[in-house]
Amino acid sequence: MKPFEYYEPKTVGDATGLLSNYGEKAWILAGGIDLIPRMRKGDIEAEHVVSIQKIAELERIDLNEQGGITFGAAVRLHSIETSDAIRSKHPILYEAIHQITSVQTKYMGTAVGNICVATSASDVATSLFAIGARLKITGNEGERIEPIEKFYPDYHRTSLRRGEMVTQVVLPDPLPGTGAAFFNLVRTHADIAKIIVAVTIVVQNSICREARIAIGAGAPTVFRAAKAEALVTGQKVSPAVIIKAAETAADETKPITDLRSTAEYRKEMTGVLLRRALEKAVERAKG
Repeated sequence: MKPFEYYEPKTVGDATGLLSNYGEKAWILAGGIDLIPRMRKGDIEAEHVVSIQKIAELERIDLNEQGGITFGAAVRLHSIETSDAIRSKHPILYEAIHQITSVQTKYMGTAVGNICVATSASDVATSLFAIGARLKITGNEGERIEPIEKFYPDYHRTSLRRGEMVTQVVLPDPLPGTGAAFFNLVRTHADIAKIIVAVTIVVQNSICREARIAIGAGAPTVFRAAKAEALVTGQKVSPAVIIKAAETAADETKPITDLRSTAEYRKEMTGVLLRRALEKAVERAKG
C-alpha cells in the first residue's frame, strides 16, 4: 500500500471540501470493507483518504415526518439490521443484511459504502431498489435527492460528481397492503450472490396497485424489471400472472458467465426466485 494523506473531518462541509479539492485522488473511508483491501492489492491508489467516521450526523437512523425512515452514510449494517423500525417497515432490507454471514462486515461495513461500490451483485442495493429508496447527495453546490435507480449510469459507475458524497438514504413509508420479499442464490453462505431478486407490491382489493421488481447480478447494474412490473400492475396476482411475470423478468436479464455461474443458469434461476418472491410478497401483503 502506497503512502497517503489521512483526514478526519467533523462536518459534511469539510468532507465535501476535501473531495472537491483532490478529486479522483481522494477516497471516502466509511467502514473500509471494500476500500482497504483494494488499496492493499494496489487496485486503488488513493493519495487522500477522507474518513467520515467522526461526522456525528451521518450516524443517525431517524423517522421522518411522513413516516419514512432515513439513515446516514456512516450507519453500520449491524445498526440497520437491529433497527426495529426498519425491520417492521422494510423487512427485505433487514433480510438482505441478516443473511450476511461475516460479523466483521456487519459491524464495520456501512450500507451507503456498499451502495457506492457500485457492484450489481449487491444484496443491499437490490433491496433498496425494490423499496424505492432515494439518496441525499451533498456537495459544495448544495444537496440533491436522487432515486436510487438513477445512481448507476453504467457498470461500476455512480452519478456522483466531483466533491459529492451520499450523505443519507431516504426510505418511504410503506402503503397499506404492501408486501415484500427478498431471495438470493449463492454457492456458500459467505459467497457473492449468483442472482438476487427483491420485490415490493401493493395489493388493495385483491388487485396489485404497484409493483417494484429489482434484480441484482443479472446485468451490468442492479435494475428494475419494467416489463414484469407492467404485467403484474393492475392485475389480480394469480398463479398464472406470477408465472408469466417471472418468465418475463428472466428475459429482461443480461447475465454473464463467470467462475460462479453460467449466464444460462442465472437467467433460469431468476425466474424461479422471482416466482417465489412474488408468492411470498402477496402472502405478506394479505397478512
